[in-house]
Amino acid sequence: MLTVDSIDVYYGNIHALKGASFHVEEGEIVALIGANGAGKSTTLKTVSGMMHPRSGSIHFLGEDITKTDSYKLPSKGLAHVPEGRRIFAQMTVMENLEMGAYIHKKLSQDDLALVFERFPRLKERRSQIAGTLSGGEQQMLAMGRALMCRPKLLMMDEPSMGLAPILVEQIFEIITRLHAAGTTILLVEQNAEMALQIADRAYVLESGRVTLTGTGRELAQSEAIKKAYLGG
Repeated sequence: MLTVDSIDVYYGNIHALKGASFHVEEGEIVALIGANGAGKSTTLKTVSGMMHPRSGSIHFLGEDITKTDSYKLPSKGLAHVPEGRRIFAQMTVMENLEMGAYIHKKLSQDDLALVFERFPRLKERRSQIAGTLSGGEQQMLAMGRALMCRPKLLMMDEPSMGLAPILVEQIFEIITRLHAAGTTILLVEQNAEMALQIADRAYVLESGRVTLTGTGRELAQSEAIKKAYLGG
């Protein structure tokens, strides 16, 4: 579904991604793990068109999207839940969800019903100003907004960041249910233990390079990964 081949990405003179390559097959959960500053968020921003690589290529569903502008990608089936949620804080929950469906000519009540089924809390708070939601509710809203564009691939950047442990568990349960319902997921997550538990495959990023790959189970059992990321 997604092939990222040897991309080099720069912030000015800073070489953020150095020949990074990975792929996502339809129906998988693929995790990108690594320390702060490893290039995880930069990878997602590059795939979703907010940044463009200086070299290398990105293909989605067989189409070269290396230089495609970000606003064109949701209509191709690619959605990005950014780090920090980035909801429209002054708008209501319902208005945020409507913004997620902007690529469709008409708001689908079926799409809305599905989001409310997956996130009952959002239905309860549909008229509430989004900025007044709790952190967990805001993360649910960011995910629900992305689902309104009917993504084939859902990319999530640090969905558990800043949440209490019980909410982290809830968010990962939701991710697992979304996957079970047929959504392919690319997950950037600093909580490596939780990410590896649900990932079919995972890649380790270090200083902008992919240094290790394997199944979630293989990496979770790796002594090097335990030492570096799992507190083992």
